Parts: sequence; structure tokens; C-alpha cells
Amino acid sequence: MTEYVPPAVWTWNKDSGGRFANINRPIAGATHEKELPVGKHPMQLYSLGTPNGQKITIMLEELLALGHSGAEYDAWLIKIGQGDQFGSGFVGINPNSKIPALLDRSGPTPIRVFESGAILMHLAEKFGAFLPKEPAARAECLSWLFWQMGSAPYLGGGFGHFYAYAPTKIEYAIDRFAMETKRQLDVLDRRLAETPYLGGADYTIADMAVWPWYGGLAKGLLYGGGEFLAVQDYKNVIRWADQIGERPAVKRGRIVNRLQGDPAAQLHERHDASDFDTRTQDKIAAQG
Repeated sequence: MTEYVPPAVWTWNKDSGGRFANINRPIAGATHEKELPVGKHPMQLYSLGTPNGQKITIMLEELLALGHSGAEYDAWLIKIGQGDQFGSGFVGINPNSKIPALLDRSGPTPIRVFESGAILMHLAEKFGAFLPKEPAARAECLSWLFWQMGSAPYLGGGFGHFYAYAPTKIEYAIDRFAMETKRQLDVLDRRLAETPYLGGADYTIADMAVWPWYGGLAKGLLYGGGEFLAVQDYKNVIRWADQIGERPAVKRGRIVNRLQGDPAAQLHERHDASDFDTRTQDKIAAQG
């Protein structure tokens, strides 16, 4: 194989290859005009059931489970493989063209919120839930929340991409990101040996942010790389992943806007709590 020598100035002159090549581009902004639908609930979520999307639907379901009716939401499906995130309406809410994006219509003026960590904080502060008020506990929770924001790209765009999606298996890239992912799992495992949840004794938005990524990896739901990374060795992560995965709100939230896996574990759009009970195989097929 000929060694790649980078040019003096990079130019976008060919398909990058891989599963997501059709939506990768080095420029921002809308590619087409498309208004977003708006439902009847205070919260309008535009998303996909990836780990980042699951964070928000889990949070909304947890808030509803606590009795916060203001957290009622419509979850509209954004098919990123088809470029929905580049529609003008979506870009108007998230100029970065990434899911999830939230429009909070509970007040006189709609508020846009993008980036999953910002959405979690917005909801936690709005409803006074899942974010400690005591300064030290709050700082610990937010530290782990932002740990996830900085760490997950190494798991997703790094390990996940090169291990599962890249058109060519590159040993150096896989080894580099496998090493970093295992280091991150060790960070989590050591923390969870000290305390039940990442922020301490209580379940918080830090757990909601980290669980879809690292809990998913621990439970074999991401990239099929569990055996490769020997995730079973991280006993505290496994315990934590199992514990959170059994929460009813988590079970509901993780299937919203989901397009992959078992069809019975997919709810393409959520507009009412009854959608979880009334979905059928025929309904799921029709949504596809």
C-alpha cells in the first residue's frame, strides 16, 4: 500500500467512503427548504434514536415519570442518512446540523436548544430535577456530564467508525481508538467502584448522558465491539449499565425515534404516552 502524503492544502474533491459518505461535507448550512412539523406538546424534539438522541428521550420520560406534565413532548424522526438534518427548518434550530434538537414552546417565545448536553441541562434546570443543587454535588454531576461530551467522540467517531463503518480496516486507527475507549471504560469503572452513580448517590443527567454510549457498549448494543474490547472485565460499568437499563423510563426512552435493531423495540415517532402501548408490527412497518 502506498503511504498517503497529505497535500499542502486539503480540498474536497472525492467521496470519503464509508457508511455515511453521502452526508459528509466540509460546509455548513441548509441544502434544501423544509419546514419542521410542530405537534401539540410543549416540547418539540427532532431527533433519531442514536445514543445522543436517546439521552433526551430518556430524560423526558424520566421527567414525565416524576409527574412533570410540562415535559410532554412530540418526538419527530430525523433521518440523518437521508439528509433531513440539512433542511432549513432543522438548521434553524441547530446550525450544526446534528441531532438532537429541541424547541421548547412552553413560554411566549419558543426557545431553541441544541447539543445534547445543553438540552439535558436546560430540562434539568427548567424542571428542577436530576441536577443537584448542592454546589459540590452539582459540580460532580456536571463534570461527568461534560466528560461524556468530550470523551464520546473517541468512542463513536473514533473506535466505532474505524472498527465498524470505515471502508478499509486500518490497524493503527483501530488500535489507537480501542486503547482510548478501554482507558475511558477504566475511568468509569473506577468511579463506579466508589459510588452507585456517576454523580454520587443519586441518578442524574450525568448517567443519562453516559449510559446510551458506554452502557450501550457494555451491553453489546454498539458496534458489536464488546468482545473485542473485553467489556465484561469492567464489572462496575456492567452493574451500573444493568441497573439503569431496568428503569421503566429508560426502557421507553431508548426506543423512541429508533430505526435499527428489533422492530418490536422501535417507536419511530412519539406523540402521546399511549404510543408505547398501541404500536404494532403493522404500525411500525407503515412508519418505515
